[in-house]
Parts: sequence; C-alpha cells; structure tokens
Amino acid sequence: MELVSRTVVSGPARAPHRAMYKAMGLNDDDLSKPIVGVSSTCNEATPCNIHLGDLAQHSKAGVKDSGCTPREFTAVSVSDGIAMGHEGMKVSLVSREIIADSIEIMMRAHRYDALVGISGCDKSLPGTIMAMARLNLPSIFVFGGTILTGTWIGK
Repeated sequence: MELVSRTVVSGPARAPHRAMYKAMGLNDDDLSKPIVGVSSTCNEATPCNIHLGDLAQHSKAGVKDSGCTPREFTAVSVSDGIAMGHEGMKVSLVSREIIADSIEIMMRAHRYDALVGISGCDKSLPGTIMAMARLNLPSIFVFGGTILTGTWIGK
C-alpha cells in the first residue's frame, strides 16, 4: 500500500511541509514512518466524551509502539442530553455530518495514512464511523464506553 503521507513529506518541494512537522517536535525518522491520525471527540460538554483525551493518549502510545507516527486532533460533539428541549436540538442531528466532515477534512488535508477514531456519544460515534467509510483508509474505531456515572450522597 502506498502511503498517502509521502505526498507531504517526501522530496525537496516538501521541505516547507517537513519544517512544519519539525516545528512540532517530529524528526526525519518520525516522518519516514506511516502517519496515523488519532481523532477523538473529547470535550467538556458531555460526560460521554470528557474522558476520551485519556484514551487518545493511550491510542497514540499504541500507534507509536507499532512503528507509526501518531498525530492527534479533535472533532466537535453535541450532547443530546443538554441540547434537548430548546433550539439546540435543531443542530444535534446535523452534528453527525459536521463530525464526519471535520475528521475527513483533517485526514485529507494532512494526508494521514490511517485513522484511529475515538468517540462515545450517539452522534459522535456514527459521525466518526461515517468519516472512516468516506476516507477508505485503514481505520480502527475505539468506543469510549458508557457514560460516566454521577454521584448521590457520596456514592
């Protein structure tokens, strides 16, 4: 399989691209490996996604251990639990498309070779999988698990 990332890191004409990566701490060895996007919908808007940053860090470590170079980015995620009962519900369903679009944009613009997609909510999960289908690149989906539980009287 030809690595799509070679179009942004190989050859003299791509020196400016490599300079951008090197400004983020990558070196020539990192850039010689497949570049894997690690996308999550981590945010502080919903308990479904608040912990996904930790999963992204573990995923990045796994990508690195496999001999690839991870690059992390995030996508938006709307909480139906908070968006319900007011005008916010009008944007909830469409957020799936926004999530898919934003993941696809990052992957295509930066020419990543593969994707690890991490999400945990009822809109971010299909949005992430929709992006994977559109991209037609090697992809792994990581489900963030069930919603974090609350506490009541200390329990």
